[in-house]
Amino acid sequence: MAEGGEDDLPRDAKIVKTLLKSMGVDDYEPRVVHQFLELWYRYVVDVLTDAQVYSEHAGKASIDSDDIKLAIQSKVNFSFSQPPPREVLLELARNRNKIPLPKSIAGSGVPLPPEQDTLINPNYQLAIAKKQTNQPEETEEDEESADPNPAPSKNPSLSHEKTDVPQGTPQRVSFPLGTKRPR
Repeated sequence: MAEGGEDDLPRDAKIVKTLLKSMGVDDYEPRVVHQFLELWYRYVVDVLTDAQVYSEHAGKASIDSDDIKLAIQSKVNFSFSQPPPREVLLELARNRNKIPLPKSIAGSGVPLPPEQDTLINPNYQLAIAKKQTNQPEETEEDEESADPNPAPSKNPSLSHEKTDVPQGTPQRVSFPLGTKRPR
C-alpha cells in the first residue's frame, strides 16, 4: 500500500492503519480504513446513546463512566453469547447418544433410514372442496324419518344421494412422493 498522503489522514484513520499493521495486515484496499472508521463511529454512537438512556433513567444530569460501562456490557451481552459449560454439553451428548440410530434400509446405493424417518414422506394434504349443488337442504325431521340403509336408486336422475361427508366439507387427499417422474 502506498504511504503517500499519510499526513493528510485524520488521527482515527492513522490509528486504524496502525492496528492493521500490528496485526500483520500489510496489503488491503484503501476503503477498508473507511469501513473500519464507519463501524467504529457507529459502535461509539450506539454505546453513548444507550449510556444516555441509562443516565436519564437514573435521574442523572450527565453521563458518567458507570453508564458507559453498563452500555458496553449490555451491548456485549446482546451481541455475543457465551457457550454453555463443557459439563452441560457432555451431559446433553450422553443423553442424545443413549437413543440408538434408526436401522437403515437395505438396498443398492446409499443406505437410508426407514421411510418414516426420512424427509421424503408426504408432508402435506390437499383440501378439495366438493361442488355445491342446488338441492334443497333436508330438515332434521326428514333425516330422522329417512331409512338408515336406503336401497340404491334405480332412477338415474336420483343417483346423487347424500353421502357420509356433508357438502362443502373439504376432503383430504395426500400423494406419496416415492416415484420419480421421467425426464
